[in-house]
Amino acid sequence: MVEVWIVVLRGVQYAAGALLLGLPAFMLYSARAVGPLNLRWPRPTIAWAAAVLMVAAPAALLAQTAMMAGSLSAALKPEALGFMVTGMGLGKALVVRMLAAALALALALLLRPGRLAWSVLALLGFVVSASFAWTGHGAATQGPGHLIHLASDITHAVAASIWVGALAAFVVLIVRRPSADPAWDAGVARSLTGFAGVGTAAVGVLVVTGLINSAYLVGVSKALNLTASPYGVLLMIKLALFGLMVCLAAANRFRLAPLMARDAGQAMPHLKKSLAIEFAMALAILAVVAVMGVQPPPASL
Repeated sequence: MVEVWIVVLRGVQYAAGALLLGLPAFMLYSARAVGPLNLRWPRPTIAWAAAVLMVAAPAALLAQTAMMAGSLSAALKPEALGFMVTGMGLGKALVVRMLAAALALALALLLRPGRLAWSVLALLGFVVSASFAWTGHGAATQGPGHLIHLASDITHAVAASIWVGALAAFVVLIVRRPSADPAWDAGVARSLTGFAGVGTAAVGVLVVTGLINSAYLVGVSKALNLTASPYGVLLMIKLALFGLMVCLAAANRFRLAPLMARDAGQAMPHLKKSLAIEFAMALAILAVVAVMGVQPPPASL
């Protein structure tokens, strides 16, 4: 039962962390497109994501301690929690994540929306996303490849958060679209076009770092036999979902974004459906990754 909670809490933290980095980053690189729209929802959304993370991170710390100590009652003992926080990288990462989320919540409530606020919040979101590497397989690699794998895992988590956060922003922009508002439609079209460079870079980074991570966690000798382990099956599901997301993103970029600029009324139903499916796939990938985090990778078997 504790392992189930660890998976659930991982997934919740991944989603909240993606919003905490991806949303303020979106507000920065899309400032010219969405700035005139006077959006009011990004700040409370970031605040809610930070609040969820503040609850989920200590709950995950307790669940991880319970798994190591053997029971929840044992995990509640100060010495068990103390050892986890001071003696293990996983515990330290969870504490850093909780503190970053608390600071992000305070600043989201106190700072006025603008470049300074988005920059500081994006930095804290970066800390949160980077901390995921210390609570996953990336921190477990030993030997000379340790730093390479860890750096790759951090970069992978950051790129994923930027993509997922942008998808969340686009979904809200489409759902909250005022009827017959040319300025809104133009802003959405410009932001879609402007995301092309960021999205392409994110996909490229995810592919490269995914290959590096797989080299450490799967290994060349076991890459052709992924179905032999639960981790390998989950990896195949993740790759299939990722491939479908890339296809949808390409369709949005090369077909629907230009159509949106010419005829928003015709493009909007297709764009809404495409973005909703892509975002749902992104959340499904986060759930799959949460399960993968408690499975032994093939290279360790």
